[in-house]
Amino acid sequence: MKDVVRFLGIVFLVATIGFSIVACGDGGGGEDPVLTQEMLQIPAGSFVRDGHTITLSAFRMSNFQVTQELYEAVMGNNPSFFQGTDADKVVAAGEIQGKRPVEMVSWYDAIVFCNRLSILEDLTPAYSIDGSTDPDVWISAAGGDIPTIRNATWDAVTIVEGSTGYRLPTEAQWEFACRAGSNPTWTWHFGNDEAQLENYAWYEANSNGRTRQVGLKQPNAWGLYDKHGNLSEWVWDWWGNTFPNPADLSDPRGPSNGDERVLRGASWLFSAYSLHSATRDSIRPSHRSRNLGFRVVCP
Repeated sequence: MKDVVRFLGIVFLVATIGFSIVACGDGGGGEDPVLTQEMLQIPAGSFVRDGHTITLSAFRMSNFQVTQELYEAVMGNNPSFFQGTDADKVVAAGEIQGKRPVEMVSWYDAIVFCNRLSILEDLTPAYSIDGSTDPDVWISAAGGDIPTIRNATWDAVTIVEGSTGYRLPTEAQWEFACRAGSNPTWTWHFGNDEAQLENYAWYEANSNGRTRQVGLKQPNAWGLYDKHGNLSEWVWDWWGNTFPNPADLSDPRGPSNGDERVLRGASWLFSAYSLHSATRDSIRPSHRSRNLGFRVVCP
């Protein structure tokens, strides 16, 4: 029965938005990569950061940042700034509006999306607030809307151990996947030559001041697109002044609490320097901005 429900969930997405997301636990597609949101297998391994070796278990990561059409199919709305006919918002010529990454999403929005998509596909949701994994219960308890200011109850969200559903990557997972086994001394996942960044990223120099359709630049060695630029990406971790914490080097999840959640990857708005594989940023989890988005992982 579970497989039937998951299949129906995938069919629902295909029928609604015209492309599929390959579910956690399912195999890869073989379809046009621009039309498919695939969960790619990231192998177990390690990388070196500031003299420390961080070791990670295998996981899956979406090849694209979550698109506007996928977000709308799951959430019922598209909050993105970059839509419509205004000159500073319109989609670039030859690109498809719905395949731009969704932005104007908070960290709170992202965890709701993760649990809703998990429920749709009959996976066990990864996040629990006050003992519930149902986002509708969370929202009802918050007064009927996803919080727009800091919310202590939502900040206390926990990961359900053993869950199979979608979630935000940890900061360590994000950087490991970004580097894709590359030389740890490289500035970007492809090397140190800034002239090559044009081939891999949308950023200040080439974005024309807006988001761009996912999948148009070259991916990294593991098939992940836009790991540098397009949108800064929310990750699970609270901000810590040091990364990694030397006491937590195996599948680390960062500090247990804090004031801001971590962002990685930088966006269309930023210079090449800000797109470095090691660059870190953070902001409060209720914040929404036209340069913030996310991608998902699963065990």
